[in-house]
Amino acid sequence: MRPPVILHEVRARRSADHLPREDQLAWKIAAVAADPVPVGAEVAEMIGNRIIDNAAVAAAALARRPVASARAQATAHPFTPGATVFGLSPHRRISPEWAAWANGVAVRELDFHDTFLAADYSHPGDNIPPVLAVAQHCGLNGDRLLRGLAAAYEIQVDLVKGICLHEHRIDHIAHLGPSAAAGIGAALGLPTEVIVQAVQQALHVTTTTRQSRKGEISSWKAYAPAFAGKMAIEAVDRAMRGEGAPAPVYEGEDGVIARLLGGFEAVYHVPLPAPGEPRRAILETYTKEYSAEYQAQALIDLARRMAPAIGNPARVKSIVIHTSHHTHNVIGTGSGDPQKFDPRASRETLDHSIMYIFAVALEDGGWHHQRSYAPDRAARPATVALWRKISTVEDPAWTRRYHAADPAAKAFGGRVVVTLDDGREIIDELAVADAHPAGAHPFRRPDYIAKFRTLAEGVIEPVEQDRFLATVERLPHLSADDLAGLTFTVPSDRLGARALHGIFDRLG
Repeated sequence: MRPPVILHEVRARRSADHLPREDQLAWKIAAVAADPVPVGAEVAEMIGNRIIDNAAVAAAALARRPVASARAQATAHPFTPGATVFGLSPHRRISPEWAAWANGVAVRELDFHDTFLAADYSHPGDNIPPVLAVAQHCGLNGDRLLRGLAAAYEIQVDLVKGICLHEHRIDHIAHLGPSAAAGIGAALGLPTEVIVQAVQQALHVTTTTRQSRKGEISSWKAYAPAFAGKMAIEAVDRAMRGEGAPAPVYEGEDGVIARLLGGFEAVYHVPLPAPGEPRRAILETYTKEYSAEYQAQALIDLARRMAPAIGNPARVKSIVIHTSHHTHNVIGTGSGDPQKFDPRASRETLDHSIMYIFAVALEDGGWHHQRSYAPDRAARPATVALWRKISTVEDPAWTRRYHAADPAAKAFGGRVVVTLDDGREIIDELAVADAHPAGAHPFRRPDYIAKFRTLAEGVIEPVEQDRFLATVERLPHLSADDLAGLTFTVPSDRLGARALHGIFDRLG
């Protein structure tokens, strides 16, 4: 019996060692995207959930300056037929790559949508804006959109399982460019020969360093995924016109693996569905209940649970979070980032400080996507004092669970040891967040709708909320005209202050 998943060995090759294109990873990715496998009902349901999730977090971020700036850039590029932009009238159409740019920034700004963690990490919902924009522009229907998004999620999840980028300080956006290009190719029904060029081009132009998530984290953290989606659209357009790309982009002598990742000694194993097998990877992903880095989700739940036993936070002498290598080194004290203890740090930096997040969650008994990051909240003297008593350490057991292949063993939380001023210790642990599929209260469609209603309150009119949700409910049966309904309109006074003028305004 043929296995449903094939594990592909991938390594760098010298130019003299000819590697047939069919043996190259980009070709194998393209072949998966070109395989016209039907989308099952369970996958279609989850794609609908993630479209709702994206709209929810976009609504909450709509008036923020980075989102307004991206929207202003996009509206300088009207196009027919074009694609729609969150907040604007569905009759106002924008060139698809710029619509994907604006929508991608809105979705990522609050770092509040879906996630997948394995050898690397990702927010696979970042694939939705570029694939949807192309579907709207090209007159595709709901079934074709589903096919494209199922493929995009599949490729991104499989790359994240097989290739670790962050150990070489390469940003995880390098897995998004290829997955978005593959998803667009799948939605359009393009042949493998075309998709492979788009995949290679998208990877080539979206491979960047992790400084966007290090030190003084800026708004580029939200822009980077949108840039990858924009580049993916342009890469597919070029490939459809017969243009090529650097090849083999993964395995080449001066390719990504040889020069940016593990070099000629490294061997990667990327799982991809066998021909004819359904694309179900989206079912392995999970969303966020809280607007914070995913590794913080379980620890916020744990802080809430431990708070009654701890009592007055002023009595805390120290808090040590025993957790995975990733959590310790990316959002913990293992990062060595002094900004993670700075009350004046940006929202993006505080989002990547588990010390700050745990302190606030412990004091407040929860987390809010706006109030928890407010400058006066971060500067509260009692919070700063507690914050600086918190540290993280890597625990090999939690690192193993983080990388576990078995979903039942996989964990993204940690064990917390709180020492009080009288020497008493309070210890508890939590493997996964309550909202995780294996958690205490896994997210279902009603939870996604509740998240949307909460974040849309005061932004999207109730009748428009109802219309949007009703459109998602009909997702597999939507016509090309219906796809415009997968974004939403808000009153113009809820879009926030206009961004400062830039080059596009002056040229326009």
